[in-house]
Amino acid sequence: MKILRVLILAASLVMASGAMAQTVYNSSGSSCGKIESNGTIRNSSGSSVGRFDSDGTIRNSSGSSIGKIDRDGTIRNSSGSSIGRLDSDGTVRNSSGSSIGKVESDGTVRNSSGSSIGKAADIPREWVAAYFFFFPFY
Repeated sequence: MKILRVLILAASLVMASGAMAQTVYNSSGSSCGKIESNGTIRNSSGSSVGRFDSDGTIRNSSGSSIGKIDRDGTIRNSSGSSIGRLDSDGTVRNSSGSSIGKVESDGTVRNSSGSSIGKAADIPREWVAAYFFFFPFY
């Protein structure tokens, strides 16, 4: 009986983790992929194309580090150089400090002219900024 309960719990956890994947939409409202709660990034075909690690490391499909998101919102490339940042209000800035877009609280992503370029609700803003502006996985 105990083994059955463990198997049921394990199956429930697997199903729950799959349910936590959030769809990422492009500017036309079409799905361009998913980002799972564990940080796995999937393309529209469902293939893993990268991941966001809990320490801020951004990895490509082969697992190599291609960047990092610091706790202060600074986004760095693979050599550690700052390539941009995400401000606390959702403004995305390039390495010169110029605004290049915004990730709104509802997940809408806008370019520097205010046009919507996508949407990614219920995903950490840092991941959304990295995904759309610095490391386009779609």
